[in-house]
Amino acid sequence: MNPTHPADRRDPLAAAERLRRWRLLLGGASAEGTGQPLAGADIEIDRALAALYDPGLEGGDGLRKTDSRQGGTGPSRPGVARWLGDIRQYFPSTVVRVMQKDALERLHLQRLLLEPEMLEAVEPDVYLVANLLALRGVIPAATKETARRVVRKVVDELMRRLQEPLRAAVTGALNRAERNRRPRFAEMDWPRTLRANLRHYQPAYRTIIPETRIGFGRKRQRTQRQVILCIDQSGSMAASVVFSSICGAVMASLPAVKTHLVVFDTAVVDLTEHLDDPVELLFGTQLGGGTDIDRAVGYCQSLIHDPANTILVLISDLFEGGVERNLLRRANDLVQSGVQFIALLALSDSGAPAYDRDLAAKLALLDVPSFACTPDLFPDLMAAAIKREDIAQWAAQRDLVTVRQQGTRAIG
Repeated sequence: MNPTHPADRRDPLAAAERLRRWRLLLGGASAEGTGQPLAGADIEIDRALAALYDPGLEGGDGLRKTDSRQGGTGPSRPGVARWLGDIRQYFPSTVVRVMQKDALERLHLQRLLLEPEMLEAVEPDVYLVANLLALRGVIPAATKETARRVVRKVVDELMRRLQEPLRAAVTGALNRAERNRRPRFAEMDWPRTLRANLRHYQPAYRTIIPETRIGFGRKRQRTQRQVILCIDQSGSMAASVVFSSICGAVMASLPAVKTHLVVFDTAVVDLTEHLDDPVELLFGTQLGGGTDIDRAVGYCQSLIHDPANTILVLISDLFEGGVERNLLRRANDLVQSGVQFIALLALSDSGAPAYDRDLAAKLALLDVPSFACTPDLFPDLMAAAIKREDIAQWAAQRDLVTVRQQGTRAIG
């Protein structure tokens, strides 16, 4: 087969584009016959097509493998959500709908979605929730309520796991940050004061002389801390979206913290009003699509009224589809104004994430530390941020690989 069109002899650019399209249409090297190499985004487009239409991947390393698992912790489980994010990024919506329908039919995902009994029998976890959220637009009506119950079950388990540690860590950090060293009598924290002055015990008088007085922080009329979670909802960040939403809901229940939760792809959606119901919050996300970090950070910047008391946590793999130069300028402005800006490359139990090392290094040079964090460490991270500790040092002490030192060598 010769894919060359007669008009291509007069227009080399058109010829190259035609060969590129044939190469993507025909698939792998053993079948394509065009001799056309792929580069850049075309490689990812080819992988997305191969995962669905290459017969050699069915039952192997493609999407089917993702949904055949019911229990383990293998890294391929987020594959469906990531794949859905890829196709939304590279294809128009009309094509995406066709590919989603083909995936349900060819890879037997419809069995999971069409049979509530099977969905109920599957061991629910974060990655199943991520896949259900990504596919919710094509879940049949008969299965939607079952899917919602599965999501609720996982949310309840995560709330039990994270609520008390996060609440205790944040509340304790706020109390320590606001500790009153010159308290009035009614403000005295007697247990801490006694422990701090045990060395001043006077045996002759059988009493303690309280040279150091510790009191509770005086109540303020304004919010003590503003926390903004800015979450990348591209397919590769599926697990992080679930964990971040739960953590945001917990922090929103604390009166001393004003929490905002913002999700983004190429558009920005403020889901703060749904923080009281984590399930509704998750169903308000739209996993997949492109990424415009600059636009999202710009929106978060508009929410900040007291920079010195604001913590901005960007949860993203930093593969920027917007204008990187503008993002770096915004990051510098935020840091210089007093905002604590932290970039989490992932908030999940999935291990080391893939991320844009170059952008992470540039952010590190602006004093925006970048590292991945597990959900179990997130409460300690927020406590450290509230107490204004050096976050890069905090991460290093916990063997979390930051990008600060690498950034200095790469950019400096």
